[in-house]
Amino acid sequence: MQIVLLSGGSGKRLWPLSNNIRAKQFISLLKNDLGQQETMVQRVFRQIKKVAPQVPITIATAKNQVPVIEHQLGEKVNLSIEPCRRDTFPATVLAAAYLRDVQKADLDEVVVVCPVDPYVEDGYFSALQDLADEAARGQANLVLMGIEPTYPSEKYGYILPKTMDNVSFVAKFKEKPDLQTATEYLQQGALWNCGVFAFKLKYLLNCARQKLGYASYLELLKHYADLPKTSFDYAVLERERQIQVIRYAGEWQDLGTWSTLTQAMDKTSTGNVLLDATCDNVHVVNDLDVPVLGLGLKDLVVAASPEGILVADKQQSSYIKPFVNKITKKEGSKRSWGSFRVLDISEGGLTTKITLRSGHHLHYHSHDYRDELWTVLEGTGWTVVDDVVRSIHPGDVIKSPAGSRHTLVAASRLQVIEIQSGEDILVTDKYKYEYDFEQFKQKD
Repeated sequence: MQIVLLSGGSGKRLWPLSNNIRAKQFISLLKNDLGQQETMVQRVFRQIKKVAPQVPITIATAKNQVPVIEHQLGEKVNLSIEPCRRDTFPATVLAAAYLRDVQKADLDEVVVVCPVDPYVEDGYFSALQDLADEAARGQANLVLMGIEPTYPSEKYGYILPKTMDNVSFVAKFKEKPDLQTATEYLQQGALWNCGVFAFKLKYLLNCARQKLGYASYLELLKHYADLPKTSFDYAVLERERQIQVIRYAGEWQDLGTWSTLTQAMDKTSTGNVLLDATCDNVHVVNDLDVPVLGLGLKDLVVAASPEGILVADKQQSSYIKPFVNKITKKEGSKRSWGSFRVLDISEGGLTTKITLRSGHHLHYHSHDYRDELWTVLEGTGWTVVDDVVRSIHPGDVIKSPAGSRHTLVAASRLQVIEIQSGEDILVTDKYKYEYDFEQFKQKD
């Protein structure tokens, strides 16, 4: 048995705390058994190791999330790294090829795939073993976990099993319904589709050959940018006839919205927050250095970060995504080459968002007392680190240790997140050097 944790998304429904770099699964809002703060990915990883310490875990993730995963889980964690984002089917196929070609897993080995962000009890991970055992029997090509619904939800897709048995073949899949339809599904014994499934390794690699034309790890990496952006549900589930589902009735919460996340938080406020005694069912997460004061608030979630401020009714907070998509973010402080905006300031750290205009560049420079880490969000261009030129694309991560000479050059509009770390982050700690930028005009 192998476990693959999918950790690629940014979690727009947890705006403004969650973004492309600091995704929801990496925010410390939960508490472990020792009373220490932990993130979603730390919690799930810890729970698996507690219930099944010998089971190998691989995290399927994007390039820009690798530094934070290694920081939170250690550098020895197994990672299947997407060169660019291509949705859940290519990501799962790449992870399967990684298990076969890099980890040398047997083709008959069972792989269990699950999201990295559910809030569950330890029994959930015991159920993953049941899922793997059922997949090993080979009566179906795919075995899913279906959650016993506790209410008619409009937020989840549904699985309609053929029988009410604990293990059943699947009759139909249904998309997120309206409230009335969800109520009807519950009367028919439907289950929530929680995105957890198991298969034999050879099954998915065969699917990859048929649908993508590639099944080896190196081939997939080489052609990954050209693969279609396709969900696993669309590419496989909706076309596969031999699918079983196992019922799970234990505790399960999808922490993908503010409403569900606040149910799992152990305290009502985080950060510099003051609420008076008349506030009821209110949660505040303040990531800013300024105080948040609440008086007489009811049934609200308030979240404040350098990205913005959210004030929402808890139930309505589930519908945040289309509004976040419409938000036009200000560019920040203007420069001749573009702009920058400070996102976070902490002791020993500074995070900024840099936007370079097409054809422009930063000075070739160095710092004595700080390291810099650039993560590319948008656009293409080049970096130069100690005279070594490298082309860059979305998802690439570039490290510039203290003392190294470095710069950014934009072939198109280029956006990067810059994380500075060091004991003395001073404006004066910057040394500029001459550099021939004319060579990049010839590369356009």
